Parts: sequence; C-alpha cells; structure tokens
Amino acid sequence: MKLYTIDTGFFKLDGGAMFGVVPKVLWEKRHPADERNLCSWALRCLLVETDGHLILIDNGMGDKQDAKFFSYYYLHGDATLVGSLKKHGFTPDDITDVFLTHLHFDHCGGSIRREGDKLVPAFRNATYWSNKFHWEWATKPNPREKASFLQENILPIQESGQLKFVDAERKQDTDTPFVKGLFPGFDVLMVNGHTDAMMIPHIAYKGRTVIYMADLIPSANHIPVPWVISYDTRPLLSMQEKAPLLESAADKGSILYFEHDPVTECAVVERTEKGVRLKETLRLGEI
Repeated sequence: MKLYTIDTGFFKLDGGAMFGVVPKVLWEKRHPADERNLCSWALRCLLVETDGHLILIDNGMGDKQDAKFFSYYYLHGDATLVGSLKKHGFTPDDITDVFLTHLHFDHCGGSIRREGDKLVPAFRNATYWSNKFHWEWATKPNPREKASFLQENILPIQESGQLKFVDAERKQDTDTPFVKGLFPGFDVLMVNGHTDAMMIPHIAYKGRTVIYMADLIPSANHIPVPWVISYDTRPLLSMQEKAPLLESAADKGSILYFEHDPVTECAVVERTEKGVRLKETLRLGEI
C-alpha cells in the first residue's frame, strides 16, 4: 500500500463557526484570524493505492461554481486537485474509487465538473462511494445544512450510474457501525455528530493505523473533546464520538490525518491529566 497527500488549496471560514463555543481568546492563539474573523483552512485529500485500487478520499471544493460563490469562501493557494495528482504521477482517469466521507461542498465539490452545459463526473472511470443513510440526508437536506449540500455536486453522481453505497446497517440514528474491509486494509467508521452517517476511513499502513478525520476532528487544534465546530448538527454526539476514538488512537499510536488543518498534516496523540492531547506532529511521508 502507498498513501499520497493530495492538496487542493485553501479556503476561509469564520473562526467562531469553526471553534464553536470555545472563546476566541483561546482559539486565536492557535489559529489566528484576519480582520474579518476569517481563518484559512486546508482542503487536504488522501490518495490510497492498494491491491489494484487507486482510492481518492474526498476531493475538495472543485472549480465549477461561479465567482459569487467563491467570494464567500476565498479559495486560495497554488495547489489543485489535478495538479496534486499529476505530482504523484496520476491523472483523474486513473482513479478507480472516489470515497466521499460526506457530501458537504468542501469535501465533494471536485466530484463533478462542467463540460459545456453538462455536469459530468470528474473521475469517469471511478466508482463513487457514499452510504444510503447519508445520501438520503444530503438529497433531502434540512434547513441548517441546505447551503452545504449543493445538488449539482451530488445528483450527477447518481445520474452517471457510478454511485455505490457502503454496505452498512444500523438500528438507530446514534449507532456507529464499523465497516470492515471495504478495500484491503481500509475500514470505515460511521459517525453522526457532524452530519448524519459521515464516514471516517481507518487505513492499515506500515504497521499503524492512519485515520482520516474529515470533520470529526478537522484540525490538530480540535483534538480536545469539547472543541467541536458550530457546523455540527449534534455537537454533544460529536463529543461522544471523539472521546473513544482519541483514547484508542492514544493507546495504539494511531496517526490522525487532518483534512482542514492549514499547517499540520498528521498527528499522534497521548493521554494526559487533562485528557487526550497532541503528542507530536508529522507529515505523511515521515511515517
């Protein structure tokens, strides 16, 4: 197995929204905001090469929206999805599987591109993976999340015939099943605090587990359990989901891979008297 960091640029979001009820006097020491209270965040994806599969986990914001849309989010930086794939010797046509942790626009916007007046899959040879619980949630959005579930990012996936669902069941909304062996060395934890049925990949790599954190823990600064984002639909549940994951990661030496941290790519955590905290940071290539 090989893992590759796929950078697709940066965008900006309100610092208060990203740190929830944590006072600014605390979070701005770790993550400075500009004069408009906006902080820069990464759009960092992950490419997994394993046993005949080339799996892209999430794909950033894409570039098909209009100027007004991008004026809200200040997409910046030199990295692009296609450019990052090319850096590692791949093209979009090489991707066999696109695994979408969830369908918010900053995670799945690169799934679909414009071709004239048509919306078509950006990865024409790939299977796109979601799950039936989240798909239902995203295609019939609640008012709180409606602005994050852009139908032009989502519906063309199904219309293309390339959509497939992870085989997961649950008895009630708070269940968090662990789906084993979706791909070789690639398991999936489903969590429900940020949005319904978000999927957290656990990847066996060089004798350790790399956990792709998506929006459960979007940055190293969100490791303390109470530091959850205001975008979470069920913040108390997010805390309940974070705690055991972090404790397990500390005990096993698992590596957390951050999708949105603009500086820190990966981290290892440890147990302390104050709870699980950051132990060290590293880059994927250092594993």
